[in-house]
Amino acid sequence: MTRFLPLLLLALTACTQFPSRISLAEGEGWTGSAVYDNFEISGQALSDSGAVASIGFCRCGDDTGYEMIIHNGVPDGSLKTGSLHSVRNLYRSLASDGEWFDFSLAVRGKNIGIRINGVDVVCYTEPERPWRDSAHAGQKIAPGKIDISCQKGSICFRNLAIVSLPAETRNPADTLPPVDESSDGIIRLQQRDFPVIDYHVHLKGDLTKEMAHAMSMNYGINYGVAPNAGEGGVGRMLADDAEVYSYYDEIAGEPFLFGVQGEGRRWTQTFSKEALGIFEYLFTDAMTIVDHKGRLSRIYRPEEVFFDGIDAQGYMDHLVDQTVLILTNEPADIYANPTFIPDVLQPDYDMLWTPERVDRILDVLEKYKIALEINPRYRIPNFAIIRRAKARGIKFTFGTNNVDSRFGRLEYALQAIDSCGLTPADIWFPSMSVRTSRPTVIYNHFE
Repeated sequence: MTRFLPLLLLALTACTQFPSRISLAEGEGWTGSAVYDNFEISGQALSDSGAVASIGFCRCGDDTGYEMIIHNGVPDGSLKTGSLHSVRNLYRSLASDGEWFDFSLAVRGKNIGIRINGVDVVCYTEPERPWRDSAHAGQKIAPGKIDISCQKGSICFRNLAIVSLPAETRNPADTLPPVDESSDGIIRLQQRDFPVIDYHVHLKGDLTKEMAHAMSMNYGINYGVAPNAGEGGVGRMLADDAEVYSYYDEIAGEPFLFGVQGEGRRWTQTFSKEALGIFEYLFTDAMTIVDHKGRLSRIYRPEEVFFDGIDAQGYMDHLVDQTVLILTNEPADIYANPTFIPDVLQPDYDMLWTPERVDRILDVLEKYKIALEINPRYRIPNFAIIRRAKARGIKFTFGTNNVDSRFGRLEYALQAIDSCGLTPADIWFPSMSVRTSRPTVIYNHFE
């Protein structure tokens, strides 16, 4: 396994007793001599601003075993506290620099569990044949040593303890079958440290926050969980600022990224920027428009799609006009369900999304630094549009827009990565948001 920096090992390598307190500066490390099989290490950590550290385990030789990352801060694309490096990378930390936080790391048979501040953030069961690239070939569970290292800044540990566990001990959070990594695209992205985040997950249908939590840990996909804020959508709909704050309190302790979707076309008048600002990102789409007769039209509902004297070309021109208005005047970070068109027009999608129409959309995305969602549910936008957006330097997110718990594992996004040559540098993160600097303009008037 690739290590961050050469380490200056402290003179504790001969100590078989696990120390209860360790303080490390940048470039320093500690390694123990004892070999552990099934075990749990727990304690508290305190890191200074921007510090990066790791706990290595299952070390049975050079470049072997796993690492748990410690690195707090805003979601900016770097690996965050609790990450099982290159296997279950996390992009939001439940801990903060400058504050002591609890952690535990346990190996139980073939399962690795990590908890931060009492919340399970990793539950990884190593399959019989784990898939590893050449740089991570030594990432396997095996009896081995433990080490702690500080790559940046400084970090302190206190109340450290390690206990051996009986061989039959099981992780109570291990509730789903292990993923078959022989055909799993997610582990291949994780091995490349390519951000794997589904920003567009709704707690709707039978999907509870507990189910989403378990699925995220098992599948290795970070979930961005978002309610709808506004009117006219499907599922739970937040109606005012008070409901926004109440919803946030419900999920604040969960290991998700937190987004909100502006729904309908009145949401910018309904909610304050302060209320929506508690979320890490905000997205909207053009699936609800004001049609050419001034009616509010949810274009994903065939019964609300009317042509009334215009043809498909005229309808598309108006849809593009509305999309540009929405993205120009509503301060969203992400254009979701992008290039969606009504079912009746779907057979002609590639023909109707002409280069000129695509350019109008990309112009506004580029101007306002809005990310383009790659949506696996609808398999949009097409690869040609994604390639054109990439050439302009537009950033991307992945977002499913699920209706219940039965949704995939970003399969279309994985295809787009390969077919369009996307790299981690093409992916958007909440730290890139500019929405607070954008004015909100009331531009549509309808009954």
